Amino acid sequence: MRILRARERAAAPWSNGGGVTREIAAHPPGAGWDGFAWRVSLADVTRDGPYSPLPGVRRILTVVDGAGLELTVDGAVRLLPGGHRPFAFPGGAATGSRLLDGPVINLNVMLREGRADATVEIVRGTWAPGSAPSASPLPPSSSSPSPSPSLSPSPGGGPGSVGGLLVVALEGGTRLTVPGETGESGKFAVLRMERFDAVLWPGPDVPLGGLRADGTVAVIRLSGPPAPLT
Repeated sequence: MRILRARERAAAPWSNGGGVTREIAAHPPGAGWDGFAWRVSLADVTRDGPYSPLPGVRRILTVVDGAGLELTVDGAVRLLPGGHRPFAFPGGAATGSRLLDGPVINLNVMLREGRADATVEIVRGTWAPGSAPSASPLPPSSSSPSPSPSLSPSPGGGPGSVGGLLVVALEGGTRLTVPGETGESGKFAVLRMERFDAVLWPGPDVPLGGLRADGTVAVIRLSGPPAPLT
């Protein structure tokens, strides 16, 4: 388990000056734009404008602060008001955004097609593995790329496993309770999280007993391709 504090993240400005991005976590750790299997970040968006095309990458975007935005993906318009509603779309599509009423903060999940997949759930209360995902896809159109292949979760794997669980606090003062985290029967750990703090469990360490949050959190379950047959 790794605790990733928001105060320790560096802000990287966009090349078009429209905002800044703060990386929460990526796999492999430290991977650049051409090398990641998955990448999760928070973006401060301060003006309208186009998104940089990312062919071969699937994106899941959630507005986590601000009034929201209007996203246009390959000509299809989608309103994303504030209120934590995950939305999935192909990174290679022609995409632009318009702020509805001032700056927003977006939680961005980027997934390299064929290498990683994910579900994003907004949770307040109890979460357990196997619960339904919440990522609203763009309706298919003739100009949209084919959807990414269905990938099997890889929670087992070794230290280099693509799979895992990432929890991001969307409210300050959140307490995250993880049963069995101490390794003793009947025991649990309580993690205190400020806004946008995160906790990452790599593949072999996913808390199969679930967890409980007393504030709103984004639960991102990451998976990779199935292991090859031997």
